[in-house]
Amino acid sequence: MRKKIFAACVFCGISFLSFSQDYIPTPEEVDHFYKTKTMVVLSSNPMSEFNLIARDVMKNHWKLTPYGFCSREEFETLRFDDKYSFILMNPVTFEGDKTNAKYNFLSLLLGGRERLVSNMPDLCPVPVSYAGVEEESYTYKLGAILRFMQNHVEYLHSHPNYIKENVFKRYNENMGDVKEKTLYLLPEELEKSINTEAKIKKVYPYAFKLVTKEEIEDAINRQDESVVFLNKVGPEGTKVDARVYKIIVGAGDAKFYYFSYHKLSEKQPDAFLLSDLKKLANAKKKTK
Repeated sequence: MRKKIFAACVFCGISFLSFSQDYIPTPEEVDHFYKTKTMVVLSSNPMSEFNLIARDVMKNHWKLTPYGFCSREEFETLRFDDKYSFILMNPVTFEGDKTNAKYNFLSLLLGGRERLVSNMPDLCPVPVSYAGVEEESYTYKLGAILRFMQNHVEYLHSHPNYIKENVFKRYNENMGDVKEKTLYLLPEELEKSINTEAKIKKVYPYAFKLVTKEEIEDAINRQDESVVFLNKVGPEGTKVDARVYKIIVGAGDAKFYYFSYHKLSEKQPDAFLLSDLKKLANAKKKTK
């Protein structure tokens, strides 16, 4: 039986929480991925926004393997064939989490003999939203998420000795580089104390821009190396007792530059906090 190690993919260096589906792959599994055809598993809801944009996003951002699309029903047959890998929206709950919060993770699974989907090797699970949150809260960021997944697999492939380590800690070492780029922020995702340009400038005297989702999507599609953006995963009013995750992602390189989370409360809303912005402002650039 393969050893399960629960080290949540994007929770790089802060708190690696146990959850039901995460899996650190073996070097052999990473190698095998390159021999597969990657199938995007479409939602059973024909009006799903994910379904509507999946083909364009894959065409523009997926490069590592040949790809195709399948229904949930087709997935249940294809997943037993090791010639396939799968991009699948996966419901996830954390073991030992008293809040019982449910997340949607975008997973990169390998086909094979596993009877349960939860036991399929997952090369790079990335949280995109809480269950019940509208798809529009994350679909505009899918291009960057797909490129991050590919970059991560490429890193594991070229650094097999790091697979047993928490390689995601290495991504958080990029925090000091944020100040050399333009930080794109959605005003509605910011704590009230930093939700205007004037308030931000008092804390963060570096390049930033208050933008729309469309501007972030455009920067991702252009692969603008000068831009980083906030990927906030929060309950969006669907749950009171929950965590809010905050990740800074490169629009061009799809690197992770910052990760933190906090528990939702009256003092700490579902938002990017003043304390987060101060951490970015004070971060030191990594010395080579």
